[in-house]
Amino acid sequence: MILYSDRDNHYSHRVRIVLAEKDITCEIREFDTEDVSDEILAMSNTHQLPILVDRDLNLSDTGVIMEYLDERFPHPPLLPVYPVSRASCRELMLRIDREWCPLVDQILNSRMTKKKEMQVKEELVQQLATISPTFKEFAFFMNEDFTLVDCYLAPILWRLPSMGINLPYNKHLKPLLDYQAKLFDRPGFNDSLTTIERDLKV
Repeated sequence: MILYSDRDNHYSHRVRIVLAEKDITCEIREFDTEDVSDEILAMSNTHQLPILVDRDLNLSDTGVIMEYLDERFPHPPLLPVYPVSRASCRELMLRIDREWCPLVDQILNSRMTKKKEMQVKEELVQQLATISPTFKEFAFFMNEDFTLVDCYLAPILWRLPSMGINLPYNKHLKPLLDYQAKLFDRPGFNDSLTTIERDLKV
């Protein structure tokens, strides 16, 4: 099993978290975005990293990769057993991909005016602020157990300081900040970090 992974990309990072949390033996080949060969990118439908190769199987959608790993290596499980709870997790993953990741990608691409950049950052902070109260009820994102949803969210939270976003410590955001600290303390999360990613948190 080989994972072709970007050294500093939140989509690749989420897959590496799954590998680390499940302690899966996998060769991780790291690249900078501009250094990936066309031969490797040709294995992906989107011509982007990450790409997971397992024998004759090539997977390039991060959601598919993560669920494949969770099913092939079922312990510890990263999706709930019950269909309703599993569906809820998938809805949350789709929400992160559709609503939050485009904001993160815009900020990281740095191709906006200062005014537009501030607007996008404010929108991302507002989106994150809306979920803060949920961590008063649940240990993780809408669940008592660590799931794939947390694997989606952790790389975004880790990159906030490097994007120039520092969440203020106040009563409303405290549950989110406590959750964030809990994620960053997990051995699996720390094992998932590349050298570049370790330097992102300033």
